[in-house]
Amino acid sequence: MLEDAHLNKYAVGSFNVYNFETIKGVLESADELKKPVIVAFGEKYLDNMDPETVYAVVNSLSKNIDTPVALHLDHCKSFDHIIQAVRAGFTSVMFDGSSLDFKENLKRTGEITSIAHAVGVTVEAELGALTLGEYSNEDDGRQIYTDPDQAEEFVSETKVDALAVSIGTVHGMYKGEPKIDIDVLKAISSKIETPLVLHGGSGTPEATIRECISNGICKINVNTEISMYTVNKVKEALKSDTNYHLSKISLMEVKYIKEVVEKYMDMFYGA
Repeated sequence: MLEDAHLNKYAVGSFNVYNFETIKGVLESADELKKPVIVAFGEKYLDNMDPETVYAVVNSLSKNIDTPVALHLDHCKSFDHIIQAVRAGFTSVMFDGSSLDFKENLKRTGEITSIAHAVGVTVEAELGALTLGEYSNEDDGRQIYTDPDQAEEFVSETKVDALAVSIGTVHGMYKGEPKIDIDVLKAISSKIETPLVLHGGSGTPEATIRECISNGICKINVNTEISMYTVNKVKEALKSDTNYHLSKISLMEVKYIKEVVEKYMDMFYGA
């Protein structure tokens, strides 16, 4: 999926899900737009659903979808959770070693890549770290830009299938004007052929997204805006009518989730 995006200069949307409604919204958007999609489930949402349940729902809802669908474990720091997701049927996992020093990140990522590749599962890793924006629910908040020379060594040694890089985006929503360093991205892209991933897609200007895609970004993550937009729209609806049945609210959630997903899909695939 990412190799085709790299070749044809577009990015695959990776959208975080937390429940049935988010999964349904993401998959319906992909089906209606006839675009490949990555359903991303983060380690931090294990209290919402377990990997086996996520796989079962995605598998059921995607049976009649012709477009390619990948099921990805996002931002995972636990070896045990990665193995659980692989056994559940996830097609891709991300080991997040961004809080580790370079050598330890390289070592542990390489070990996980060897295990995952043995059973046909692809691996994403992260080098560098993103700061926290507003409404972020990530744990780490220190901006460390990805070093291009380290990226080259890291990919060569670990054999990862995709590398998430830090170039100025944030987890959550931007507190001010985004300051994305395209020159850092160009330097990384000039050294490695591995598909690059941009985390922190929520709120990133369309022109910046298009420039990132032109310089090697093949996968873009969107999380916070899905949650914020949907919660705010449901709040608005409940102000005018407090007698909604929960079943109706569930359908409203799917509608609002699709509005966000389709907005970003148009950006990512239209570049």
